[in-house]
Amino acid sequence: MAAVSLTAVPARADGPRPAVLVLPGGGYGHQADHEAEPVAEWLASLGIHAYVLRYRVAPHRHPAPLEDAKMAMLQIRSESSGPAVDPTRVGVLGFSAGGHLAATLSTAVATGNAALDVQAAVPDLTVLCYPVVSCTEDVHQGSVDNLLGASPSDDLLREVSADLHVTAATPPAFVWHTADDAAVPVHHSLAYTGSLIRAGVPAELHVFPHGRHGLGLATGDPGPDQWTSLCAAWLTRRGWTQSSPSVM
Repeated sequence: MAAVSLTAVPARADGPRPAVLVLPGGGYGHQADHEAEPVAEWLASLGIHAYVLRYRVAPHRHPAPLEDAKMAMLQIRSESSGPAVDPTRVGVLGFSAGGHLAATLSTAVATGNAALDVQAAVPDLTVLCYPVVSCTEDVHQGSVDNLLGASPSDDLLREVSADLHVTAATPPAFVWHTADDAAVPVHHSLAYTGSLIRAGVPAELHVFPHGRHGLGLATGDPGPDQWTSLCAAWLTRRGWTQSSPSVM
């Protein structure tokens, strides 16, 4: 099994820049390459430093992947030898099971490690791409089995269901999904976005009528191929691209 790694893809931009942690999907059993470095290169083209995390997967169980993600966030914010990062603008972007990891990171789900369960490990914004969110409704069983093992308790299933832990302090999110995703039902994105809106957290959701699961950048897939431009516009409105003022 490959070791945990954090790979930087710097933006070509002067001065401290925003950064985004990229979490590829793979059902907590592997990691999809097309949801990793190509996505980081796209973020870098927007003037955002990107970091691809190869986190632990099965046979490792929760909280191992979440520990890896929290450690990565802390490292990015404190990086002194890599790209110049604005520590007040560090986000996360995740696909599928990587979206679940991004959502649990964003909702400050605990690992039991006091050194990691700190505010500095919570991102400033979140991008979720056809994410797994709930482990109690419309479950993606493969992700649950790989992350939690056989017969997890109801309490543990609720603990890692990010939609149940959204608060007013949860970061703003951009979320997209396809309505006919046969692997991870669109309910997951609807549930997380609904929780954000009820908590008064800014959220933008796009549901495209058609598209298979695991599209990544979705180049050449009519409809979902708009997500990158829509997300870039959202990042621009939040002041995360090179030429835009910050959103108040």
